Amino acid sequence: MKTINDFNFKDKKALVRVDFNVPQDDQLKVTDNTRITAVKPTVEKILNDGGSVILMTHLGRPKGEVKDEFSLKHIVDEVSSVLGQEVKFVDECIGDKAEKAASELQPGEILLLENLRFHSEEEKGDEGFAEKLSKLGDAFVNDAFGTAHRAHASTAVIAQYFNSTKFFGLLMAKELQAIDKVLRKGERPVTAILGGSKVSTKITIIENILPAIDNLIIGGGMAFTFIKALGGKIGNSLVEEDKLPLALEILGKAKENQVKVYLPSDAIIAEAFNNDTERKEADIYAIPEGWMGLDAGHKSRDQFNDVLLNSRTILWNGPIGVFEMSNFAGGTVALGDSIAEATKLGAFSLVGGGDSVAFVKQFGYGDKVSYVSTGGGAMLESLEGLELPGVAAINK
Repeated sequence: MKTINDFNFKDKKALVRVDFNVPQDDQLKVTDNTRITAVKPTVEKILNDGGSVILMTHLGRPKGEVKDEFSLKHIVDEVSSVLGQEVKFVDECIGDKAEKAASELQPGEILLLENLRFHSEEEKGDEGFAEKLSKLGDAFVNDAFGTAHRAHASTAVIAQYFNSTKFFGLLMAKELQAIDKVLRKGERPVTAILGGSKVSTKITIIENILPAIDNLIIGGGMAFTFIKALGGKIGNSLVEEDKLPLALEILGKAKENQVKVYLPSDAIIAEAFNNDTERKEADIYAIPEGWMGLDAGHKSRDQFNDVLLNSRTILWNGPIGVFEMSNFAGGTVALGDSIAEATKLGAFSLVGGGDSVAFVKQFGYGDKVSYVSTGGGAMLESLEGLELPGVAAINK
């Protein structure tokens, strides 16, 4: 893997693709700077070498139009604060103004370009646009794992203009190494936890990871499709009726791969989908009509805990209950506690996918697991076994 550690950036301008698509409040102030903090080691390495950094990113979905609310001028102060020095800003990313700002940049300085998606050519993967961007720097660094699954001008196409001076940033390298550690180099036993609402969104992930894992824990809404396929009565619980044969097929493939599958044995059930409705615990195979399962029950939590404490490598993608409602967060909290304990005992734990990452941040598990992925879609496509365009472009 060709990373920035393989190059000395002295007197070089590094064009660094980052993912600063950060959440903002009504005043356009950054509310979560995780993605900015994540690229700090890459920026520091380049600056310490005696180079300069030109940051390029998108923000939101302006769809090729210049819109003030999506301007990166609103996040410059936060980027400066996180990186610990003044960050210069230019209100263009290509053209004379951008080229002038880049050429005047001195070693040790940082420049942030305006939103790439103000140009429709960015998402189209336009070569002309990519070439114009490439003129701004001496080297290209991709440190935007969150957009690595997009074949956009700044994530993949631009790399062709940097033959021997294209590299992965330190964040990107960590992301790829974490996935590799689970899928190819994981210490056994390897346990994958897949939750969330639908089996259909996880089919390719399951099929790709089965040869690499020993245990598969299935939770969340998607579990009810498996339970019904096995003959269980699930009341009004979420189910994909057309995926019942697929659920049985997945269980068959798991058996062929000698993977033990753990489904919930009980559930916290409710009469309606809201936090204050009446709730009780029930056998997951015998949920009464008019009731729906919204969280894993206590027996399931104990069973999952036993599996996780005996695991050496853990992949977690998707909650096992409706954690957004406090009365149905207990199962996912218990799962988080089990993964944290297993990690403390020496297991490697990787958390990825939007809802899991949101849970980890909200409930303070970030420093209790080994690695939290910054890329939702990119992480999922990696788990599906797909080569990401942003990765392939550097490896060429």
